[in-house]
Amino acid sequence: MNRRSFIHQTAAGSAALGLGAMGLQACAADRVRHITILHTNDVHSHIDPFPETHGTFPGLGGVARRAGVIESVRRENPNTLLLDAGDIFQGTPYFNFYGGELEFRLMSKMGYHAATLGNHDFDNGLPGLLAQLPHANFSFVSANYDFKNTLLDGFVKPYEVYELDGVRIGVFGLGIELQGLVLPELYGETVCLDPYELALDTAKTLRETEGCQLVICLSHLGYRYQEPQRASDIRLAGQTEGIDLIIGGHTHTFMEQAEVHLNRAGKEVVINQVGCFGVNLGRVDFYLRPDGRNQAEGVYITV
Repeated sequence: MNRRSFIHQTAAGSAALGLGAMGLQACAADRVRHITILHTNDVHSHIDPFPETHGTFPGLGGVARRAGVIESVRRENPNTLLLDAGDIFQGTPYFNFYGGELEFRLMSKMGYHAATLGNHDFDNGLPGLLAQLPHANFSFVSANYDFKNTLLDGFVKPYEVYELDGVRIGVFGLGIELQGLVLPELYGETVCLDPYELALDTAKTLRETEGCQLVICLSHLGYRYQEPQRASDIRLAGQTEGIDLIIGGHTHTFMEQAEVHLNRAGKEVVINQVGCFGVNLGRVDFYLRPDGRNQAEGVYITV
């Protein structure tokens, strides 16, 4: 199992970033709280590992291996969230035959907490996605997809809040513009709203109304584009505030290390994406300290 360290290095040599106004004293005045975030993106129905003869990912990936790593991390730290940034569907005959049922069942067995929707998750249309939701024992979150005039109305939430070791963690999702990317008959009357505006509103709600000390965005916008007008994780970080971690998807970006960017308020936000096809599992460990000197450490885990 290969592990590659990432995250901003301080002068002292520890992997750390300042997490700004998290209100940590209100929830943890006595000791350090350790929260682990595990994440995937763009798995694309890859259930089995790649064959040993594969030119790019020989012998890598597979649900069984990922499940073993996840279980090992949970034994190490029970205060662990498991998240996915979309494009669960499409890419192998498993999806063509089972329509997504197998993917959702296996994610449920692995104990995923939440996922957002990628464009390929609409490949069987709204009826096809709705038919598989009973097999998903985890939440779907998307703040900027408005499903009110569709079959998915009420099945996708803007955000979820989790509490681990006394720390309230808000998780929300953002989806890519579907027009021009997905056939209109597949997404129906789904309305794609401005992701930056919804990110600002949702992060503010999570901070001020829900009392979250840690805010995570599951983004299927894509890491970065040559066209500056396209919504991306880089632009999301710079044009918003209140987000601590952006877990990305869509562009299949194998980031050599997570990046730390400044938001519009001058505070640090981490961006990470672990490529595609389930060959990597992302891990970010947050250490929330009573004195406010909070840290985040991370590794890629190649499975």
